[in-house]
Amino acid sequence: MRIARLTIPAAIAATLTACTPSAEDSSRPESSIGFPQPDRPVSGLGATEFSNEDARDSRGEAQKVMDLASISPGMTVADIGAGEGYYTVRLADRVGEGGRVLAQDIDRDALERLGERVERERLANVSIKLGQPDDPQLPVDSFDRIFLVHMYHEVSEPYAFLWRLWPALAEGGQVIVVDSDRPTDQHGIPPVLLSCEFEAVGYELIEFLEKPDIRGYFARFQRAETRPPQSEITGCALK
Repeated sequence: MRIARLTIPAAIAATLTACTPSAEDSSRPESSIGFPQPDRPVSGLGATEFSNEDARDSRGEAQKVMDLASISPGMTVADIGAGEGYYTVRLADRVGEGGRVLAQDIDRDALERLGERVERERLANVSIKLGQPDDPQLPVDSFDRIFLVHMYHEVSEPYAFLWRLWPALAEGGQVIVVDSDRPTDQHGIPPVLLSCEFEAVGYELIEFLEKPDIRGYFARFQRAETRPPQSEITGCALK
């Protein structure tokens, strides 16, 4: 199913309700206070290597996703939740010497291993950055594409995270999400909830594809004309 601009059907939208933030949890980062809390479980951090790279390549996963995302030489791309670098190294090859890839993760150990891989494979167009759970800490107006592959369901502060991600997109930039249609505590997120959370902080869904061959679905978002003030963000929940 290919959707140019997805409008959630009324029957599906009826399963979503506005979520009023509950009393602030003292365990939340101070930088997240003021944003809605997700009214859903959050998956624990999975393995930094989603599955064997040879197995993923046998399905043509990265090539298919990069083709769908229209990755071309010279682009600047961020790979958020880069882990062991499956997408990072393949994006680096696709964007070429004239492009740049920023690999970001909140796992220092994974980034150290990725750094060793980048040096070993002499990927001069890759840089590495440590992020925060509620802030990808990306430079403003910098990225043609931002990849969130099988990791969004692990983001513990999705509204703060996405709101701070918004300014990092360059003009015409897009956020690419690959995830699975499963409950959020089972390393997936239902597409309708994904769309609701993105739209709540100022994004528009421009394409959605069910892709069993990449173990999930492919979603493409762009910035809306404006980003809502932090105080006006209303969270989402599935009934």
